[in-house]
Amino acid sequence: MEFTTDNLSNQIDNHKIAAEMRQVLYALLPGIVMMLWFFGWGALSNIILSISFALGFEALMLKLRQRPVLPFLSDYSAIVTATLLALTMPAYAPWWLLLVATFFAIVIAKHLYGGLGYNPFNPAMVGYAVVLISFPVDMVNWFTPTAFNMEQIGLSDTFALVFKGAANLPKWDAMTMATPLDTLKTGLRMDTPISEINQSPTFGVLAGKGWEWISLGYLVGGAWLIYRKIISWHIPTAFLATLMLISTAFWLIDSSFYSPPLLHLLAGGTMLGAFFIATDPITASTTPRGKLIYAALIGFFVYAIRVWGSAYPDGVAFSVLIMNMAVPLIDYYTQPRTFGSN
Repeated sequence: MEFTTDNLSNQIDNHKIAAEMRQVLYALLPGIVMMLWFFGWGALSNIILSISFALGFEALMLKLRQRPVLPFLSDYSAIVTATLLALTMPAYAPWWLLLVATFFAIVIAKHLYGGLGYNPFNPAMVGYAVVLISFPVDMVNWFTPTAFNMEQIGLSDTFALVFKGAANLPKWDAMTMATPLDTLKTGLRMDTPISEINQSPTFGVLAGKGWEWISLGYLVGGAWLIYRKIISWHIPTAFLATLMLISTAFWLIDSSFYSPPLLHLLAGGTMLGAFFIATDPITASTTPRGKLIYAALIGFFVYAIRVWGSAYPDGVAFSVLIMNMAVPLIDYYTQPRTFGSN
């Protein structure tokens, strides 16, 4: 290869991206450990399959676009996208569901827009949203979280579930249940008071059974990213503060219908979204004031979809994608301006 300044600059950029992406993967480890503890081998199979599919699609698209394969594969961006996607999918998701989600994340949301740095939408959330809309039944089929779940379903059972389907594991239906947010939304539609809904075995002490610990794992990892200056405090703080304030306000107005703020903070994808998804440097706002506006509106939309939405119980993915569309406008009006600029 001919040595040029451009080549050196590209190598430095790739090394910097790879270093930051590795930090993100390290920060995800506490949450991943909690996922493994409560959901067993299914969480691990999701990660392995998603990463395998993502690297395959990444290499294929780089070849088709006549780009060097190894430098881009080694920047860890596809691995981070795949890992985030895997963590949002139901444990023991069938292989084909992960394949479809990863295809839309890597091929459609990333490479058809020009690759890393040009995609306007968060790729992991695009993949998740597509399969959630297209295969809603498969996406709500969650395994009941239990401590040390790897003893409940072994590796052979995991293989049967992922590659052969639930019909090959007779006890599967007895071991699945709706997520806490889904249980909450269904109960409220039936005019069931919050106090009765919280008696469901789906719920733990502060939020969903097991989910509160998973969320705390992501919180620890997110704090590490802020400490390492991989992300700034603006987006997680504005996201969580807005969600907490609005949920507290409605809870104080009517605690029999509106769930307490801790449930919204520790259930579903709140912590993962606040620290790892909404903070995506490519698709998030880039100005300090813009980050606060961008994240605050994500927090608002998350609450609105959870409480007043008719179909989807969580709302993090759709809220992030909605605000991804607004980022150019937010950045335009919040960027520093000099005298005489248009």
